[in-house]
Amino acid sequence: QVQLVESGGGLVQAGGSLRLSCAASRRTFSRNAMGWFRQAPGKEREFVATISWNGGRTYYADSVKGRFTISRDNAKNTVYLQMNSLKPEDTAVYYCAARSRDGFGITRTDYDYWGQGTQVTVSS
Repeated sequence: QVQLVESGGGLVQAGGSLRLSCAASRRTFSRNAMGWFRQAPGKEREFVATISWNGGRTYYADSVKGRFTISRDNAKNTVYLQMNSLKPEDTAVYYCAARSRDGFGITRTDYDYWGQGTQVTVSS
């Protein structure tokens, strides 16, 4: 059973920063793309960012482009999401996701494993 464990969420004021981490239990995921999604109350889960297996390719939702940075450390089997210039509309539960297949994707169905989520709350 693959496990993804997120950490780093919390409460921050608008304009502040947080760094989320996601540790995967299987080293095989160092060979696959990983991503971050988020879900605000009453809304659908939406794509935030994704990174290819070697970190050479990244892609971001327009709403976070220029403010968030996704990265990974395959030696630690961990992916990160650095979030700067946070806004109240970034408030959501953030989920880490991993593919078990080759390729790269930005939709929920592109990912096979999910973490339990970590709450990010941005106050105005």
